[in-house]
Amino acid sequence: MSTSSLSDRAKELIAKARIVSFESWNATHPPELVQRFQQADDDQYYLTDDDLVAIETLAPDTTQFLPVVRLLRDRAPDIVDEARSTVLSQFPHILEPGGGLYPPMRADACWRDFWHFLRCITYGIAGQHADYTSPTGLHYMNLLYQELQVPLDAMVVGLEGVKTAALKRLEDSALQVALSPYFDQLIDQLRQFESS
Repeated sequence: MSTSSLSDRAKELIAKARIVSFESWNATHPPELVQRFQQADDDQYYLTDDDLVAIETLAPDTTQFLPVVRLLRDRAPDIVDEARSTVLSQFPHILEPGGGLYPPMRADACWRDFWHFLRCITYGIAGQHADYTSPTGLHYMNLLYQELQVPLDAMVVGLEGVKTAALKRLEDSALQVALSPYFDQLIDQLRQFESS
């Protein structure tokens, strides 16, 4: 959605709507590494190979899932495509006039949110913090979704689709079980959003 078409309130809320908080991470990660995570989130990018090497070097006890983080990052477009297909199969009229993701710029914003959801989940996985969400940031995100009349049912289905598409790329069932809570953390938060 182009920012020029947004209300002043929506623009205000966008600035405050954050999924992740790294406040508690100083207990498990050196400040330099926490800053790397924060920078990635501020600039809205997935962790780079350099970031992953820094984690291996500075926090060797938290490296168990880094290969998964790399895989999810590299497969993000495919994962989002699958999540989009899940939404469109369950809500076949959502892109039509009167549907929750009409006009097309609303749908584009929704698919972009799926990409960002996965990005934030990978931070939690990389840091081995399943409680990576920010209550304050998500409060503002809830208000933003209300302001923009985002179809929450479709967003939850999409985020569940992100989880399914991501986990099926991991052949190890024990790994799928270990990583499920990182996805469920955000799914549960989104389920608590109030419908507008």
